[in-house]
Amino acid sequence: MRRGRGYAAVNYPTGMNLGGDPSQALVHATTMGGFVVTLSSVDLGQGLRTVVAQCAAETLGIPIENVIIDTADTDTGPHCMGTFASRGTHRVGNAVIMAAREAREVMLQVAADELEVDAGDLETDGTGYVRLKGSAERKIHVSEVALAAHFRQGRTISGRGMFLKEPSPVVPETGEMDPDSCQAHACTVAEVEVDDETGVIEVLRLYNTYEVGRALNPAIATQQVEGGAWMGLSHALFESTEPYYPHSREHGPLDFTEYLMPGPADIPAQTSVLLERPADNGPFGAKGIGEMTANAPIPAIANAVYDAVGVRLTSMPFTPEKVLRGLDELRAGCAT
Repeated sequence: MRRGRGYAAVNYPTGMNLGGDPSQALVHATTMGGFVVTLSSVDLGQGLRTVVAQCAAETLGIPIENVIIDTADTDTGPHCMGTFASRGTHRVGNAVIMAAREAREVMLQVAADELEVDAGDLETDGTGYVRLKGSAERKIHVSEVALAAHFRQGRTISGRGMFLKEPSPVVPETGEMDPDSCQAHACTVAEVEVDDETGVIEVLRLYNTYEVGRALNPAIATQQVEGGAWMGLSHALFESTEPYYPHSREHGPLDFTEYLMPGPADIPAQTSVLLERPADNGPFGAKGIGEMTANAPIPAIANAVYDAVGVRLTSMPFTPEKVLRGLDELRAGCAT
């Protein structure tokens, strides 16, 4: 049994297509002071609904429990280019903040009329109250503000937001362009054990360090890093939908009972660290993190295998057959 360690570093863009990929959000208050955030953006399980609820609550100055996320569809919801290119938090978060700011202005004006003060003298306390700055007594709950807006003042507490990075066409003479909004960075160190008789690779431990701008929800971000590492491990060691592509599909898996993926016993111990370097154009400084989490583990595992047995693997998955063939080539080279 041979052990090895390898690492790989990546940088990953947030957004793509040279810009021109907007996302829109709408925010409105219910009669009882809840705030509905309407999106067409899809949460693929990465926690987008939670993060944009945080962005809305922070901007409005209300408890997150008062925020309702409505991911409608492309027929009834505001426009979104889609959940891809690690753009969800960045694009949608910015759009939600813009919409929430507009709704907040209306909310403060309604509260000011009810309290008979100037809207510029009001602030939110994060617990659900709008209050006069410097006075603990002069305050009104957002539910009362919403009731007053609907039934006394005849006003709609709402806001619209759309975040668009302007297109950056390529300059033909120089190739100059601005392809993304910001870039996140990561490094993964993998420790593996390789059986030089069977060629089986076992990943023992992964160390993940990710610079993600500002982590709006560190727990979800860490789960995303470690879930993505699982995907990277799966790509590296197991997944191959078309082993002999493009020659034939006859050897490919037909369903998920035949599709190899790592199970609980195959998941290594992970240590994950988040580094925060806020992006100027991100929602509260956040960058994209999604797709990059599956990238760094793959070359890190390949480098660790090379460190362990001297076999350089250049195609996925890293099967026992490939390891053994590499070892045979090394032995043959030594013999000659």
